Amino acid sequence: MSLTTYDISGMHCASCVGRVERTLQALPDVTLARVNLALEEAIVEGLPDAAAEARVAQAITDSGYKAKIKVAGAGRQEQVERRQSQVRTLGFQTLIAGLLTFPVFVVEMGGHMYQPMHHWVSSTVGQTNSWFVQFLLITLVMIWPGRSFYTLGLPNLFRGAPDMNALVAIGTLAAWGYSVVSLFAPNLLPMGNLAVYFEAAGVIITLILLGRFLEARAKGRTGDAIARLVGLRAKTAMVLRNDQWIEIAADQIQIGDEIQLRPGETVPADAVVLTGQNFIDESMVTGEPMPVDKGPGAEVIGGTVNGTGSLTIQAARVGEASTLAQIIRMVEDAQGTRLPIQDLVNRVTIWFVPAVMVLATITLIAWLIFGPTPALQFALITAVSVLIVACPCAMGLATPTSIMVGAGRSAELGVLFRKGDALQQLQSIKTIVFDKTGTLTKGTPVVTEFEHDAAFDRAHILTLIAGLEQRSEHPVAKAIVLRAVEEGVTIPKAADFQAFVGRGATANVLDHVIEVGTAHFMLEMGHEVGDFGAKAQGWALQGKTPVFMTIDHRVAAVFAVSDEIKPEAKAIVAQLQNKGISVAMVSGDRDETAQYVAKALGISNVVSEAKPAGKLAALATLAGPVAFVGDGINDAPALAKADVGIAIGTGTDVAIEAADVVMMSGDLSAVVNAVTISQMTMRNIKQNLFWAFAYNALLIPVAAGVFYPAFGLLLSPALAAGAMALSSVFVLSNALRLRWVH
Repeated sequence: MSLTTYDISGMHCASCVGRVERTLQALPDVTLARVNLALEEAIVEGLPDAAAEARVAQAITDSGYKAKIKVAGAGRQEQVERRQSQVRTLGFQTLIAGLLTFPVFVVEMGGHMYQPMHHWVSSTVGQTNSWFVQFLLITLVMIWPGRSFYTLGLPNLFRGAPDMNALVAIGTLAAWGYSVVSLFAPNLLPMGNLAVYFEAAGVIITLILLGRFLEARAKGRTGDAIARLVGLRAKTAMVLRNDQWIEIAADQIQIGDEIQLRPGETVPADAVVLTGQNFIDESMVTGEPMPVDKGPGAEVIGGTVNGTGSLTIQAARVGEASTLAQIIRMVEDAQGTRLPIQDLVNRVTIWFVPAVMVLATITLIAWLIFGPTPALQFALITAVSVLIVACPCAMGLATPTSIMVGAGRSAELGVLFRKGDALQQLQSIKTIVFDKTGTLTKGTPVVTEFEHDAAFDRAHILTLIAGLEQRSEHPVAKAIVLRAVEEGVTIPKAADFQAFVGRGATANVLDHVIEVGTAHFMLEMGHEVGDFGAKAQGWALQGKTPVFMTIDHRVAAVFAVSDEIKPEAKAIVAQLQNKGISVAMVSGDRDETAQYVAKALGISNVVSEAKPAGKLAALATLAGPVAFVGDGINDAPALAKADVGIAIGTGTDVAIEAADVVMMSGDLSAVVNAVTISQMTMRNIKQNLFWAFAYNALLIPVAAGVFYPAFGLLLSPALAAGAMALSSVFVLSNALRLRWVH
């Protein structure tokens, strides 16, 4: 099924989300619809053609919002600019509303709080004239900065689908309408009920606009991670075209283009180094703090920064196929995910606004019947307060804002949540299973020990064994050749090379017969390993692989080859265990090697000699939920089967595609970062939801005047508007704390 994403403007609260989702799910072509308030977008599944996509956009528009199809990979800068424009517009509207409302607030509230001021206004300006000026100023507030409440809210009310704008529209129109009657037709009101509440209507609009302004600014910061990632892209590049170096826009680079990378420049595309040797700072993409040495044949990632030297590189992946674009897409997908916990919120908010309107009506009637004199004024104040204070903005923002900030922060720490629900699942993981090779270990065998017969020269031994081993593709052979290169020996060519799979190899090097292999291979060839055997046995108990060598049928040396444990591995295992998470290890290696590595790391639960099917079987025996961390093709089934699959970003594409979470570098601290981000994000969401629901549960009864008979406590409409605005700002501010997780 195809997925189509729509940018939606005009949504302000959780009830807006519910309305758009119900509209979409009622359409015949739509099989699934997810709406995100924080991202202001909808993801729709099942649209077969462009006509269906257009019908969906029109349906959203008909329900009171503006919608347009979001093109994949495009419009990110446009979205940033749109949000910045929204912040500027709301700031201007708030300023105008505040300037027009302030004199009304000072005159009316000042008169209530300081009686001489009331007398002074009455004696100099006159009460009727004062009310008339208030009418002009507040009417201007309503039809200018506050008009969106009426142009959006009233149509939704008439459709039978009231939203937050409708609540504000009804509340302010009630206060304004009562005031207008008191000013222009006082005979219509009972004796003793003349009063104006123009300042309430003005303050409500001003404070809610202020709340939206602060909310829009905070929303912009929740998307900072994406903005920073987009900002990593190079703007221009020096490219070889028609045998000339010319500067072009980076988005015009084509696969195969040769690019000149000067000192300090940003790499403009994923590429392969052709000439030059230099260090590249990849920390902004992988989270790896140390610069990486790059030479001919090495891959470089677009968005990373060149060091002090120059390189010539050839573009390999450009545009949406580049690593940086894929990272941005994964972060966007994770930020747009709706977690299972959000379903509870949606079920509640579907009926929330209609319930608030019913409650406000009951409040109005109850005060008219049972309230003290002047009952009509009390009824108006309480009903308007209920309408304003109960707007469910904070509920709608509670979950998506935390997800946006959490997913963005994790990307900055080198952790990508490919599947957003992993953000929720990871926090409840009981067991984390690590593959050994390439995950807990470096994945590249190296020579760690080298003992030789004193009758032979060390450099000569390395020369001869390297000559044989360079003909082999075995990882152990590559480790021995690397050691020879490091020690600066010249590697000769070998003749008559013959491999014995799993045992060893023979060849003629510099007129010497050379044999290399296991202890069993030595015995098979008729050689006694002598004192070297005890040394080799000790190395084997340490998880190292002994390799014997003969020169002209005489045992001359023994090497120990080992896949070294990553330096941070032991500390990472301990940190996970301190979090109450059980750590296990699976490996395809022989039991001695696996047990040695596990013991060194403090892991007691070990499965060795495990093929892919064995790794799957091991997962089934562990206490769940279970996460699996791996990097190889043979780890893909286990990564897919685990409750949460975590792939090492330096591993294979197959493993990464099968995983839920991707670590951009091979540093295992990213596993702890992923768990920490998940735990803190879910804790943050629960805090937000608690306060969003608790806020309404506490303030609606206060606004309705439940505590007035006992304590004389009432909540004015202006204070209700301030409290409602602050609730959304609180939720957003709490979510933004995740930006400092480390």
